[in-house]
Amino acid sequence: MDDKTIIQTKDLKMYYSVGGNTVKALDGVSVSIDKGEFVCISGRSGSGKSTFLNMLAGLEPPTAGEVIILGSHLEKMKEEERTRFRRKHIGFVFQSYNNLPQYTALENVALPLAVRGVDKAERERLAKEALEKVGLSDHIHHRPSELSGGQQQRVSIARAIITKPYIVLADEPTGNLDSNTGKEIMRLLCGLFRENGTTFIISTHDQSMESYMDRSIHFVDGKTYTSNGEETSK
Repeated sequence: MDDKTIIQTKDLKMYYSVGGNTVKALDGVSVSIDKGEFVCISGRSGSGKSTFLNMLAGLEPPTAGEVIILGSHLEKMKEEERTRFRRKHIGFVFQSYNNLPQYTALENVALPLAVRGVDKAERERLAKEALEKVGLSDHIHHRPSELSGGQQQRVSIARAIITKPYIVLADEPTGNLDSNTGKEIMRLLCGLFRENGTTFIISTHDQSMESYMDRSIHFVDGKTYTSNGEETSK
């Protein structure tokens, strides 16, 4: 793993038992991603792309193989260690926004800092800054039900950037948005992350999203392929 590489998986496998059958969600995935690189993880539903994102997030340990992020082996960590690592280094943008309905935009964005124990005045200051960056300065006291889908996604982006993570993982971030709003969100995401040098990994079945990224990794039945069809899961 050289100085440029920020993420590396080696022969990564994730197997599940369903009704007595073994499902190979990931079947020997070896991938390297450089610092500041934008990578699209594409494939049909059930191809393994979301499972791969879960492995990078340390949400569960793999069946076999290695997940190395910032030089740390996630597969060797206990659950609480992976949680601490995730909170410190990784931001998330979800298809479903994941905003808490009882909280304002400001409170939702400030949540990661609250978890870290940052005092209220400081986390609110930083949350206002993050909301300004995503164009929501006039909506800081609105709750999710008072915001459009695009605005809710902007709140989730502000929450993802407030801790200045090295890596942001996005799972179908435009999946619940119309095409024009989806393009606006992708331009916003890419602009923010290029500016900050953030490593950005997006999982999607929408091939148009690939145009925003540096390269694509295609998943089929738990294996990975380059854009010209060459298998890389070997």
